[in-house]
Amino acid sequence: MVINTKGEAISQEEIDEYVNYVREKNPGKEIAELNLNVNGDYVDLNYTLLNDVPFERIRRITGYLVGTLDRFNDGKRAEEKDRVKHDVLL
Repeated sequence: MVINTKGEAISQEEIDEYVNYVREKNPGKEIAELNLNVNGDYVDLNYTLLNDVPFERIRRITGYLVGTLDRFNDGKRAEEKDRVKHDVLL
């Protein structure tokens, strides 16, 4: 974990408290980077996490928002299979 502080100096004990705060807010995730911007009584926390939730593709198919087709019946699966798929031109 990389910890960067900017602005006024703060104690290691206070830094540890901010690390614990971020960990409590994001259970099961590891902190990759923690940036602390200290300005008087105010501290801005910016952090990057490892083990973020993987991106799940959601599509709109025949009026439904779906991630996978596993809950579709045979008719809806056939509709999806017969759809015309367009290429994206760059």
